[in-house]
Amino acid sequence: MGIWLELGVFGLVFVFAFWQMHDVRKAQEQTRLQRAREKAALEAAENKDAKREESVQTP
Repeated sequence: MGIWLELGVFGLVFVFAFWQMHDVRKAQEQTRLQRAREKAALEAAENKDAKREESVQTP
């Protein structure tokens, strides 16, 4: 009977570990998307500044 208790606890730990890995992967994807958005916004701002400088320098 004790083996079933141990197997049940092991099963719960196993399920919990998979659940945590799922959450970690989801958080990593959100971080990756956020960094991509920030990079795109930064590049857009730099391009806008570069175009403004070109129009100021060109008479």
